[in-house]
Amino acid sequence: MFGSLSLSLPGCAPPEPMKLGPPIAAPLLSAHSARMSDGGLLPVRATKAHGPCKAVIIALHGMNDYGTFIADAAEDWARQGIETLGIDLRGFGEAPLVGRWVGEDGFVNDLETIVRLAGQQYADVPIYVLGESMGGAITLLAAARDQLPGVRGIILSAPAVLGRQALGWFPSLALDVTASLFPGFSPTGQGLGVRPSDNEPMLNALGRNPLVLKGTRLDTVYGLVDLMDSALKRGGTDAIPTLFLYGAKDEIIPKTPTAQLLARYNHLHKGASWRFAYYPDGWHLLTRDRQAPIVIQDIATWVFNQDAPLPSGLERQDRQIPGHSGAD
Repeated sequence: MFGSLSLSLPGCAPPEPMKLGPPIAAPLLSAHSARMSDGGLLPVRATKAHGPCKAVIIALHGMNDYGTFIADAAEDWARQGIETLGIDLRGFGEAPLVGRWVGEDGFVNDLETIVRLAGQQYADVPIYVLGESMGGAITLLAAARDQLPGVRGIILSAPAVLGRQALGWFPSLALDVTASLFPGFSPTGQGLGVRPSDNEPMLNALGRNPLVLKGTRLDTVYGLVDLMDSALKRGGTDAIPTLFLYGAKDEIIPKTPTAQLLARYNHLHKGASWRFAYYPDGWHLLTRDRQAPIVIQDIATWVFNQDAPLPSGLERQDRQIPGHSGAD
């Protein structure tokens, strides 16, 4: 009711994602970039395995971040024989259309292209997709749409599922109206009083990094909320083994929508093809928090053996957030 009210106001129309161009080139994965069919070049931040490559992780960053988000974890994994490809998604880092929103189709189709290219380049090597926050939402939707061909497993690090229900009707309505009337307005989010991590030196470095966006256009925020809504309602699959990761101190993606996703995923998966690790000292940026080494090793262990106990010992056998059944 309230979401549709904004669209009836004079001059209000829902913001549309940026439209990508038609196919003009053959997709290609090189040492430093992935060329999409429309000619767009997405930077690839590759960390090569030390010695023989035993597995590949394609890593998707969160909102306003870019492909180096996984660099520290990638160095650790490289010593264990895992190569990591950190991707700058369109609209972020040094990819095309910085600051603009390309929508679910744009992100998912790009991911599918990268997965296919990696499958050709790394023949007979298992490929995994790791998505942090927004990257996790994209991964969930790509899995639901059967657009992760040949992927051996997905790792969801605090996937972004803060949709309209979790926001509440008034903030959702306010976003609809302001994004329609002032799509290019780019608030910074300062003063919201939320912390993404307890790793202050890392956060300070992000604040100084010019490739990390500081302001976000309202039409991009609108698109992100739509993406998170879709990920919560229909993301995931029972065809690909999945490792969920979530921190008890996460101030970005609340427990309630995360618990709802877990409950839906538990219903979707009739078998034991997904696992859930819950970190009491974890924040939102789990692979960069102060306790990141624990998470990083859990991921590597699962990549090499999806049935092995996680070294942290923090897996939840009930696959629930304590005190949150998902029926909230």
